[in-house]
Amino acid sequence: MPKLIYLGVSSAIPTAQHENTHMVLVGESRVVLIDTGHNPIIRLGQAGLEYTRITDLILTHFHPDHTSGVASYLLISWLMGRKNELNVYGLEYTLERTRKLMEFYDWGSWPNFYPVNFIPQPTQEMAPVLDCADFRIFSSPVHHMVPNIGLRVEFKASGKVLAYSCDTEPCAEVVRLGRQADLLVHETAGQGFGHTSACQAGEIAQEAGARQLHLIHYPTWNYDPAPLVAEAAQTFTGPVALADDFMTLEF
Repeated sequence: MPKLIYLGVSSAIPTAQHENTHMVLVGESRVVLIDTGHNPIIRLGQAGLEYTRITDLILTHFHPDHTSGVASYLLISWLMGRKNELNVYGLEYTLERTRKLMEFYDWGSWPNFYPVNFIPQPTQEMAPVLDCADFRIFSSPVHHMVPNIGLRVEFKASGKVLAYSCDTEPCAEVVRLGRQADLLVHETAGQGFGHTSACQAGEIAQEAGARQLHLIHYPTWNYDPAPLVAEAAQTFTGPVALADDFMTLEF
């Protein structure tokens, strides 16, 4: 059965208990890492997943709390003997900077490196990312400080739908990504430029007709996020919960 595992749920400043926001979508044929945190291989191991099982990597946007672990993942996988290819998806803005980052590490000189395929996503709504036996993934641009995408995952066997806002101000694109979704995972870093409050996340979920709302990318450093649930519940009539590191959801 396909599942989603939160590998981290924190906003930009992580703690010992909460890593930066990234997650992994596990199917029978494809295992998709969504962003990287600082060292996703460690988090994958703690979640009981072998690093070699990752077939695809989606990079939502080029900010350190979402992509700082890219180089570590690529390097460590190579040092540990990975041979199978890896597909990396994202907007061209994001992929171009990721390639430049790896060039600074002179990764072209690393011998017998496994194939890495950079696959740019168009800057349009509901652009297909990946279609496999378990699920279809679509991306839409969202409103952040740099070009960024949110995601919609449609699970074929169950018919269930997952939507993920990523980092964004409230926007119609997320409403459409989350339309009638069984679960909307929405950031709650706080109201302001490029981000969203819990109350606003509730409004988005309500407008989208989502059945359930998980709050993610919330502050964790010297901060108690528990009241965010009640805040979101002021504007959303469905169940609300805080996402937590290593929480596993089956679809």
